[in-house]
Amino acid sequence: MTATLHRWTSTPLGVDVDASLQRLASAGGAAHIAVMPDAHLAHDVCVGTVLATRDRIYPAAVGGDIGCGMAAIAFNADASILDGEIAAARVLSALYSTIPCLKHRAARPLAAALADAQLSAPTLERRRAREGRFQLGTLGRGNHFLEFQRDDEERLWLMVHSGSRSMGVAIRDHHLHAATTDRASGLLFLDVDSDEGRAYICDHEWALAYAQANRAELVRRAVTVIADVLDASADAETFFACHHNHVRRETHAGEPLLVHRKGAISARQDEAGIIPGSMGVASYHTSGRGCAAALNSSSHGAGRAMSRTEARRRIPMRTFRRQMQGVWYDHRRERHLLDEAPGAYRDIAAVMRAQRELTRIDRRLRPVLSFKGT
Repeated sequence: MTATLHRWTSTPLGVDVDASLQRLASAGGAAHIAVMPDAHLAHDVCVGTVLATRDRIYPAAVGGDIGCGMAAIAFNADASILDGEIAAARVLSALYSTIPCLKHRAARPLAAALADAQLSAPTLERRRAREGRFQLGTLGRGNHFLEFQRDDEERLWLMVHSGSRSMGVAIRDHHLHAATTDRASGLLFLDVDSDEGRAYICDHEWALAYAQANRAELVRRAVTVIADVLDASADAETFFACHHNHVRRETHAGEPLLVHRKGAISARQDEAGIIPGSMGVASYHTSGRGCAAALNSSSHGAGRAMSRTEARRRIPMRTFRRQMQGVWYDHRRERHLLDEAPGAYRDIAAVMRAQRELTRIDRRLRPVLSFKGT
């Protein structure tokens, strides 16, 4: 039986994406699929897909960066404190000194909950002792970022996008080796009630906690930079965060289901969410509308319109500079940022219009300073 498939799309998805979605819909145990307006092609399962199953876990429907997500906090300051080139340069320089892209030079202590929890395999325990302790509080590359923004009242905000770093990938890959191939779709799965399924869930929960701790550390370091460089404090009560790569037991229409979100956020009634645009355009703070057909979900961002290779080939530097006008960034690294150019992503305004049934906009934020690893 093919799963029910509902779509909230802002543009045609293309033949390859449609084929991937149909393949997912044929997967054994799949009950319902919701396709977000930022959906785009990815290995095995498209980003921007929400899959509900009855008794199976599909690790590819969560993705490798388990727990990847967003965090935000406001400052007790106007965004105008970053209007000047000297102030922006000092903040960028301090961020480079404070927040590594890949790993710290020395191991970082893990909180007791992360250090003491037992992972399911010795190989994962060893990785935690190596990469896990060296990568906590690091940003990562690709579409991960740290951005200072101004809201419509000109208040300064921080937005952070990062996840479980190499730990999530290691956990996914380890459990894929123990998975079974679904005959209809060719996707690998774990029975949730098997020893292997229970082990995945435990490791997955650890990765969610690690990702959350990673973002909290990134926020702490960025807040310290603003305090030291610009003498402005953060308002701790405004902090909030959300995951957009996870699987969770939920009940929908009275039925207990395993809801996988890969590049989608939970959007239950009034649930707070963060939906970023791209480097040069607006982002949004949202509240969920609890749309049942969408499995109480919404998009996690704008979604790619071009692959990284295509963006580097098609977007001229002059176009990138025009799209980034008014946003501070490290011009020395701009050639390495072409694959993250605003033009490589969908129109975030169109994405938000396409999901008006799923979430409502609470706050619009425009970028002031963008910090990305290259």
